[in-house]
Amino acid sequence: MSAPRPRLLYVTDLAYPARGRRYCDEDIDLTARLRASFDLALCHPRDAAALMGAFDAVVVRNSGPVLHHQEAYDRFRERATALGTRVYNPLHGRGDMAGKQYLVDLTAAGYPVIPTVDRAEDLKHLPEAGEYAVKPKAGADSIGLRFLPYEELSGLTVDGDLLVQPRIDFAYEVSFVFVDDVFQYALYAPDPERRWVLEPYEPTGADLAFARRFIEWNTLDHGVQRVDACRTRAGELLLVELEDLNPYLSLDRVGEPVRVRFTESLTRSLRGFLAA
Repeated sequence: MSAPRPRLLYVTDLAYPARGRRYCDEDIDLTARLRASFDLALCHPRDAAALMGAFDAVVVRNSGPVLHHQEAYDRFRERATALGTRVYNPLHGRGDMAGKQYLVDLTAAGYPVIPTVDRAEDLKHLPEAGEYAVKPKAGADSIGLRFLPYEELSGLTVDGDLLVQPRIDFAYEVSFVFVDDVFQYALYAPDPERRWVLEPYEPTGADLAFARRFIEWNTLDHGVQRVDACRTRAGELLLVELEDLNPYLSLDRVGEPVRVRFTESLTRSLRGFLAA
């Protein structure tokens, strides 16, 4: 008699109106592939805390910005921690899962990131720019993003709640997708004005070394992560975001062999996670 198949609760908001992305298409396709190896059910993020007890693990995927269901997410985290429920990605991620503080910390530590501060007294340390991006530290999906000239920054109440960055004149944005610490594929947006019109990107060794620095810094043994960066006009890569909570994968922008390889990597990672 064969062993029972692992049961996964796959958390996604299929109706979330993401700009330039179709969460529902990506998650319907990926779960169809994962069903070859797992017994699987989909649920909305608001229902995860109530349902997760019947499953071997919870997989958080395209669940939308936590801001839209903060109480439900907090309840989910508390209940998962109390019950010892396995959550994938694990809940100790240091990137977007924990908010945007990591951009300030990585700036202070000298990592190649867009310079970021969260205190009024540190504004003077930012490089000179025509405009500055101001956004909530707890924000996501460009919610609350503003661009201001330097002279208007002095009127802001920064003090830990807002992030301020110079507005970078970049050539393009590029994303590197990893499962655990294994690189899967990269995509880039040739037109900076069309962030989600992506094309396959062939990274150089230096590009991958850049991305791996942040994967290693995050110390997640298991999980799917997306390292977003911008290429400056001078050719330098700077981190924009380390997405370790629910990164959209743009699987519709890669070929079938890449999707198959990604699904195989994700399946191995989930099996290893369940066995750990």
